[in-house]
Amino acid sequence: MKPGQQIVLYARSDIWWIQPFANQPFTKIQPDSTWRNATHLGTDYAAILVEPGFHPATKVATLPAQGNGVVAIATSKGMPAAPIVSKVIHFSGYDWSVRNAASDRGGQPNSYDPSNVWTDKNGYLHLRMEEHDGLWTCAEVNLTRSLGYGSYIFVVQDTGHFGPSAALGLYTNDDFRTDDIPGELDIELSRWGITDSKNAQYVVQPFYVPENVSRFTAPAGVLTHMLRWESGRVSFKTVRGSGIGPGAATISEHIFTSGVPTPAKETVHMGLYSYRPTKTSPQQPVEVVIEKFEFLP
Repeated sequence: MKPGQQIVLYARSDIWWIQPFANQPFTKIQPDSTWRNATHLGTDYAAILVEPGFHPATKVATLPAQGNGVVAIATSKGMPAAPIVSKVIHFSGYDWSVRNAASDRGGQPNSYDPSNVWTDKNGYLHLRMEEHDGLWTCAEVNLTRSLGYGSYIFVVQDTGHFGPSAALGLYTNDDFRTDDIPGELDIELSRWGITDSKNAQYVVQPFYVPENVSRFTAPAGVLTHMLRWESGRVSFKTVRGSGIGPGAATISEHIFTSGVPTPAKETVHMGLYSYRPTKTSPQQPVEVVIEKFEFLP
């Protein structure tokens, strides 16, 4: 082992995912040449010894070959275990898988608890962030099938009670895309940690391209958010009330024609998570109610 070399871990679940998180891609080797880290569960695992300056992909269809910064590769089959049964809920006529694994969405690891997701007697979806046994936990669901081009409509109750670090994402994303071109369209409700910031935005990823983001202020009350996804074009719109229709007061709208992805294996996600809270900022339970999801081809 040479100075500066590190370990890159991958776990395979259909494709290879970097571990433990995309923003924590390296495992440090100790002076006695040992190393230790955690991973999400997979069917196979890989540990790759890499040179300083190596830039690993966050997800790949096949592992990198030796050379070009890769010193050595070791793989191992996952041990047989009882299958993980994901919680599935029925909402607005669709089945949704409830997230139970940690995620680094928002730039930091967040834990997720399936008990933070439920539907009420009206059929409304509830997503909640709160502390469970000393651990701050978030909530997310994703549709169990892909829908492709069309209109995605979300009716959301008041989010005016959100603290600066609370974030609600309503988006389509192809989790299994392995190239460097993001396949994600977002409606996001958050102040991103800035108290006096605008609290909503439309995004065609990647967000760091200025023309890919349209920020606006979402008022209190029930709002309907829509994205209309077409070939080479995506139109976003937010209106007051529970539906897009004649007479609905428009809050914001924006059309993107650059960087629009094409359909593949993308699914709809709805997630409530914490965005980089400071240690001094108190975390209070946060809940959001989504009255309806609708898809129109």
